[in-house]
Amino acid sequence: MRVGLLFGGCSGEHDVSIHSAQAVAQALSTAANAKKYQVVPVHIQKDGGWQVGESAQRILASGVALSETADDLAQDDSRDSSTGSLAPTAAALNRLPTREVADIDIWFPVLHGPNGEDGTVQGLLKLMQVPFVGSGVLGSAMGMDKLAMKSAFAQAGLPQVEYRGVLRSQVYANPNDFSQLCDQLEADLGYPCFVKPANLGSSVGITKAADRKALEAALESAASYDRRIIVEAGVVAREIECAVLGNDRPQASTLGEIRFSSDFYDYDTKYTAGEAELLIPAPLPTAVTAQIQAMAIQAFQAVDAAGLSRVDFFYVESTGTVLINEINTMPGFTATSMYPMLWKASGLEFGGLVDQLIQLGLARTAP
Repeated sequence: MRVGLLFGGCSGEHDVSIHSAQAVAQALSTAANAKKYQVVPVHIQKDGGWQVGESAQRILASGVALSETADDLAQDDSRDSSTGSLAPTAAALNRLPTREVADIDIWFPVLHGPNGEDGTVQGLLKLMQVPFVGSGVLGSAMGMDKLAMKSAFAQAGLPQVEYRGVLRSQVYANPNDFSQLCDQLEADLGYPCFVKPANLGSSVGITKAADRKALEAALESAASYDRRIIVEAGVVAREIECAVLGNDRPQASTLGEIRFSSDFYDYDTKYTAGEAELLIPAPLPTAVTAQIQAMAIQAFQAVDAAGLSRVDFFYVESTGTVLINEINTMPGFTATSMYPMLWKASGLEFGGLVDQLIQLGLARTAP
């Protein structure tokens, strides 16, 4: 069975995607998986161009996106002779099923962030009428947009921190309107609060605001990333994560806890070795563990996720309160990422996990 491994993407998490794809490719090339699957790597450049063939293989092997040199262009036989890439323009879309990918049996889109995890690529794959791993258009889109996600959580009755939605146009409004907006956010949420672009992952663009000046700057920063912004009340809590696996009958993993010394779990803390400590299993009361696992499955179903997701929570130890934070429908997927580590602690090794995800993708699109 030929597995189209789709990685890279037009987002700030391009490099993270390459590392995730490396781990998936390795898992598909070892032990029993090597007898079942043939990996066909397909790399999406930061500018939207598609690379297959030797160039994609080299990127997957090296872990680094190739520079746009004349040699690279000459050696990539998947590129359009006029544009230099298999970019998804109207004309190039007709060329996506090239001879290298025309007989792909299932796609594994290991794409993180916008233009990959948000339903865009999933929509393309549905139009191509091919099976793929992970959530569909709806689940991916709701899992990416934090405001839509929180609306779904609220509808499902899942407790969460207080939050407010803001549009870029409100931030760029006249000074009097912007001042009134900040007044309202202060009254509703207080300090500290967290200001986030609604559609970015890996903690990109997130700012912790402790006063009015910081709030104003944080809103302007978030508006530079996205037209939709979410502002959340701060909470003193432990950060707990749960992995979910399945389609209509999902299962929850052992829980993990993230501890860190930085002000909050930002991008640098998340991706700098030694900056965060992962505790698996999370040292929690049995009843709290069961509650979080049940809430993780509720969240998975609330956004219509499929295949895999990681669900993040706040546990307020002083009151015993559990609050849902967010769901990630395509979490980091290296061997040292939380999602596969949680399943390993639950008794499912990395190779078996990847195999199950492919089988779930096939089952979801079966007639």
